[in-house]
Parts: sequence; structure tokens; C-alpha cells
Amino acid sequence: MSNEPSITALISALEEQRYQAMQSNDLENIQRLLHPELSYVHSSGKVDNRDSFMKNLRDGLSIYHRIQHVVHKVHQSGDTAMVFGEMVADITSHGVAKTIQNRTLNVWLRTGMNWQLFAYQPTPIATRSSSLPACGE
Repeated sequence: MSNEPSITALISALEEQRYQAMQSNDLENIQRLLHPELSYVHSSGKVDNRDSFMKNLRDGLSIYHRIQHVVHKVHQSGDTAMVFGEMVADITSHGVAKTIQNRTLNVWLRTGMNWQLFAYQPTPIATRSSSLPACGE
């Protein structure tokens, strides 16, 4: 199924809303955008469901100071949209400040009229000074 431009724009806007909400610790909007059966994999390999992810944010265990993200491609099939992109963030995780740089695969599901993030899978990448090409190069 080919993507309609409106789906790409909608999902890209939802990605922007989610990252903005994470950066501003807007818990209400974050929860609204997350599917009840969320599987959120962190760069460390740790996996959270929606409840444990939200608890980490509420308790200040995961703090997102700066997030930059790029959506490279959105592919829709029925009520599922897959987002291929990159994300760089300055975070504090369990008291440790770090910068993460990941290629990402995000899966959004449509339930009724709403889209929610169902799965997040990052893959850490080496810094741009490495021999690895940027996504799409």
C-alpha cells in the first residue's frame, strides 16, 4: 500500500508532539500518545511497557534535556505505520548524563480515529566521524 502524503504528515507531526512532550516532561500528552500495550526499548536494551516508562518519567529517572529527530520514511500498511528515522538526545538516565545517537524504528497503531505509539526500537550508531554513512546515504 502506498503512503498518502497526509499519513506521512500526520505521523511525522505525532512524532514531533511525542518528542516535544518528552523534552518538556508533559506526562499527560506523553501518555495520550502511547498505546496501552507499548513496548519501548531503550538504547541500553532495557524494555519498558507504558506503565514502567511513565513511572520512570514521573520519578525523574529518565530526563530528556534536548532531543533532535529526523523522520526519514513513513510506511503505512492498514492501521500500522512504521517510522524510520534518527534521534540524538542529551538525557539523564538514573542520574547519569549522556548523549545518545540512534537510528530508530517506531511503530504506530491506529485505533479508531487515533494513532498511538505501539513500539520504539533504537539502534545506537557511532558518531558521524565514523565510517558509517548517515541514514539514506
